[in-house]
Amino acid sequence: MDHFNAALAPGQGADQLAQLGLLFRPDGHWRDIIAMDWRIATISGREAVAAALLPAATARAAQGFTMDARRYPPRPVDRAGEPCFEAILRFETRLGTAAGIIRIKQADANAGPPQAWTLMTALHSLEGHDEETERLAREEPAFERDFGGPNWLDKRRQAVRYEGRDPAVLVVGGGHAGLTAAASLGALGVETLVVDRMARVGDNWRLRYHGLKLHNQVYSNHLPYLPFPKTWPHYIPKDKIANWLEFYAEAMEIDFWTRTSFEGAEYDTAAGRWNARLTLADGSSRVLHPRHIVMATSVSGTPSLPVIPTLDRFAGKVVHSSGFSDPEAWRGKPVFVFGTGTSAHDIAQELHGHGAQVTMVQRSPTLVTNVEPSAQLYDGIYYGDGPSLEDRDLINTSFPLPVMKQAHKLLTDKSRELDAPLLEGLEKAGFRLEYGEDGTGWPLKYRSRGGGYYFNIGCSELIIRGEVGLIQYADIESFTATGLALKDGRQMEAGLMVLATGYKGPDHLVGKLFGAEVAARVGQVWGFDHAKQELANMWMRTAQPGLWFTGGSFSQCRMYSRYLAMQVKAAELGLG
Repeated sequence: MDHFNAALAPGQGADQLAQLGLLFRPDGHWRDIIAMDWRIATISGREAVAAALLPAATARAAQGFTMDARRYPPRPVDRAGEPCFEAILRFETRLGTAAGIIRIKQADANAGPPQAWTLMTALHSLEGHDEETERLAREEPAFERDFGGPNWLDKRRQAVRYEGRDPAVLVVGGGHAGLTAAASLGALGVETLVVDRMARVGDNWRLRYHGLKLHNQVYSNHLPYLPFPKTWPHYIPKDKIANWLEFYAEAMEIDFWTRTSFEGAEYDTAAGRWNARLTLADGSSRVLHPRHIVMATSVSGTPSLPVIPTLDRFAGKVVHSSGFSDPEAWRGKPVFVFGTGTSAHDIAQELHGHGAQVTMVQRSPTLVTNVEPSAQLYDGIYYGDGPSLEDRDLINTSFPLPVMKQAHKLLTDKSRELDAPLLEGLEKAGFRLEYGEDGTGWPLKYRSRGGGYYFNIGCSELIIRGEVGLIQYADIESFTATGLALKDGRQMEAGLMVLATGYKGPDHLVGKLFGAEVAARVGQVWGFDHAKQELANMWMRTAQPGLWFTGGSFSQCRMYSRYLAMQVKAAELGLG
């Protein structure tokens, strides 16, 4: 850190870039999360890192890089198969306090000076507008002298109606993505309203298929400010999640309108605000004028219904997986489930458990991994004794994409070794397998396309034993009124076709809700922007002023909601 601070100091002469570059390995990486610029981006390679870091650090007046003694101490760790030393940093910028993570490979530790393998920098708080300062500003007197005046509940009821005024931020979508964004914005004193079409907070989980549970463990899934109780199970049932989200919205004093549809918005450039059209619970309309809209409609929120030739000939019931809800109605009856992702397997297993005759239709190769221990390997940072959740989140956000891929390939190799008997059995049953891009496993598949994998909780064994049938989509000749005909001449009957064909990405809604011009300006949402080595347009300023996106897993929404909130707060304060 002494060498690093010296290299960033002004007046170092013409070779300052070279001095800074020598502090990074040739294959070094720098990931910045709004600490040096209003962006989330990764730079790779010694020269490129130095060329980008020096002017950015100068512009933000970044200084005083040091170990943060208040957080988890420096330690030897293994990251992506590389023994290294890892430390949490603290530094100051002209906007506020920042944090970071540095890693030095153990093989480089005695170099003169040691060279960083990875550096991550992240804005931690805005000067004068940190969460504690904002909380104290909202603090009310211990007692109100006028006992006839409005109490806390009266004020809450009045505030949530937004009579004669507009929120600074409108969050569209009230699942865990929208709630975590609203909670973090609220902590910074940014008035935020969440709207959702559902009748109750949490219905986006409550109304899903009967047997659903989260497929990763409780440790990584906490929401900001209010972690799950220690008494909770490892794998949280959907209704428990739904009820917690409802409780969370109340406990965090989140303004929330249920049964409210967001119909679209136009941006008023001159006024610097949106004209956002809503349809309310009573059927009436209202136009709000927020300065910011945060789209939190999920990375997999709109059902994808592909055109399946001749399916219109089928006279039975066809339903997308998002609308499947009554497995008991199909006891003893033949059902086909199209797709082999997690939802398809879970629905097939639920139907089988209720006595249906289930056949899965595989359209493309699918990654399969046992829910434990294999699927949990990628969340290893959150298990065992060690850093606080906040420190673990900082560590988790510090991996540049190339290092993440390297780590995930090793973890996927380990999972394939653990799951070998299962995978062999599936292949013998005719199931086609794959393991992600370059063998990097399911997490990067989720970040790229939002699906394409299955965490096995028993359906794979049903397929291996033949209790759940399996055919390949390519073997179907056509659909009939009573089922389908295979190319080998067999006829198969069905009463129900469940299309577990996935969901469209979040950018699908941009053109529909904001118009083609805004959609073209924003571009890709979710999936990797390979130039920045980041998820495209997530949790950061987009090319459309006042339009933001959040989504992803519980852990992603928790980790990045604070960064999204700080950017919105900075915009409200007029900080460039």
